[in-house]
Amino acid sequence: MADPIKASRKDVILAAGGLVWRDAPRGRELAVVHRPVYRDWTLPKGKLDPGERWQEAALREVREETGFKCDLGTFAGGATYLTARGPKAVLYWHMTVTGPQKFAPHDPEEVDALDWLLPKDAWSRLTYEHDRHLLKGLFTNG
Repeated sequence: MADPIKASRKDVILAAGGLVWRDAPRGRELAVVHRPVYRDWTLPKGKLDPGERWQEAALREVREETGFKCDLGTFAGGATYLTARGPKAVLYWHMTVTGPQKFAPHDPEEVDALDWLLPKDAWSRLTYEHDRHLLKGLFTNG
């Protein structure tokens, strides 16, 4: 008989991403991306490849979804939620862009737009509460 604990761990989708920051004249701005398939605004993230470390996946996924080369900063937090494919666990790191800020996603059908927003504006734009949760403590909402 299969071990239900092993089966449930195997079925969890593991992903990593970033809160990508830049300094701008109006203040510190956060990158949010639009995914046309889901019609949502979210933070750049994606699934870990087999044997890949969380931090490596976070940097790779941010680069694939934005085209930006980034430096990894401090751990920003995590989120767990259910998707149509099963439970998902995502870990995020703060990142800063180190190269050109030209939006160039690897697959424009996956991510088709990027906006740089102040944290309070990102809070309003982000589709999911689990993304907004990562911004708590960065500003006073309201």
